[in-house]
Amino acid sequence: MKNTNIFFSLLLTSFLTYSQTPCNSGFAGAYPCNNFDLQSRLTLADLGAVPGQEGNDIWGWTDPLNGKEYALVGLTSHTAFVDITNPTTPIYLGKLPTATVNSLWRDIKVYNNHAFIVSEAAGHGMQVFDLTRLRNVVSPPQTFTADANYLGFGKCHNIAIDEVNGYAYAIGYWTYSATGNGIRQGGPHIINIQNPTAPVFVTEFNAQGYTHDAQIVVYNGPDIQHTGKQIFLGANEDRVVILDVTNKNTISLISTFNYSNTGYTHQGWLTENQKYFLLGDETDEFDFFFNTKTIVVDLSDLDNPVLKTNYFGPTIANDHNGYVKGNDFYLANYRAGLRLVDITDIDNGNLSETGFFDTYTPSNSRGYNGAWSVYPYFASGNIIIGDIDSGLFVVKKGGTLNTTNFEKNSVSIFPNPSNDVVTLKMDETINSIEINSLLGETIASLKNVNALDYQINVSSFAKGVYLMTINGNIVQKLIVK
Repeated sequence: MKNTNIFFSLLLTSFLTYSQTPCNSGFAGAYPCNNFDLQSRLTLADLGAVPGQEGNDIWGWTDPLNGKEYALVGLTSHTAFVDITNPTTPIYLGKLPTATVNSLWRDIKVYNNHAFIVSEAAGHGMQVFDLTRLRNVVSPPQTFTADANYLGFGKCHNIAIDEVNGYAYAIGYWTYSATGNGIRQGGPHIINIQNPTAPVFVTEFNAQGYTHDAQIVVYNGPDIQHTGKQIFLGANEDRVVILDVTNKNTISLISTFNYSNTGYTHQGWLTENQKYFLLGDETDEFDFFFNTKTIVVDLSDLDNPVLKTNYFGPTIANDHNGYVKGNDFYLANYRAGLRLVDITDIDNGNLSETGFFDTYTPSNSRGYNGAWSVYPYFASGNIIIGDIDSGLFVVKKGGTLNTTNFEKNSVSIFPNPSNDVVTLKMDETINSIEINSLLGETIASLKNVNALDYQINVSSFAKGVYLMTINGNIVQKLIVK
């Protein structure tokens, strides 16, 4: 949904670019945090935007050839491509301009090493971009062209992809019925993308109205009646719609889910066992004045979805996009930033917040600023957040960079941080020292030290956080400033 810019937010954050900032005493630089460290941030300007433009959706891609990680960032006028393989020094590689005109809405998903991009820009269609081209960017930033542009629709709010079978579902599009009467349709417009640069229209399904967001899975959940089917879960403005889309010629409704205090049924994501659907209503916090609410839908029986519980967060900010990874639910919570919710005990209806990174510093109030979306699926553990006002954030959970405790197993390192010589002391003999970057690169390896204290000159090290392994089993953090 559209956000409203607030000048104060831009004034506070537009010129603050951070790199590798630990969360200490509740802050990473200017940003409130808990259990998340800031790896880096690129402003909207860093991503190729001009004043007055905004950020929107975000997704990620990992190159299967070399494991490099990329952020795909939607903005008003283009899609930005950022190499975050080294998360502390991201590289803006360039942009793919909008297919027609600017729009506040852009959505991106990935299939078979290609990005599929839609927008509510008039006449935009679906852009297809071969992401392997990012391997060969010599002089960034570059301006790219699309590898294909599908024009089976014009404006489109969102796109979801069945990555197993190779179908894209354009949703929230504006089209016309066969009689040309101008009715807003917006159900799934299904495209075969098995050959990514030659997309082929398959069918449309508008019997259940406008879909705002969706997830499509090959079902492997607890309802064995539907095992192996292609299941579409749509957030349809005022309800959840569950469709069997296995046979594209005979799409059928399995069930719908309605809930109390409905504002705008916006987006949801399945738990990994496909038993629960974590649903966000974008406007219910405005309409009913409660804290951030996530609706947990029990899908043990797809034909009869029922409410399991409602989870209420600690702030009044309205929620936007949320995704599940393992027992963690990563929620882009607009002005309250990224919130991390532990769903380990979801069977008993217990969910609890275990961390956050607040990308919008003025407040945690209701409103359309701050974190639009999050992508938590990189193997490295790096998490990217797309912020409407402040650009791209790369964070990592678990206090990787936390510097509050350097005393462990009778070890001391001082001064720490340092840019010169540090002294390592232990109550037992130091036999070996290995220093690695956070990317796993070995910076120094010392054998046969045989001392109780040892001095290490770090003046030639790049600024950043390193992991020092002593005697093969004691790990400490070393910070070079």
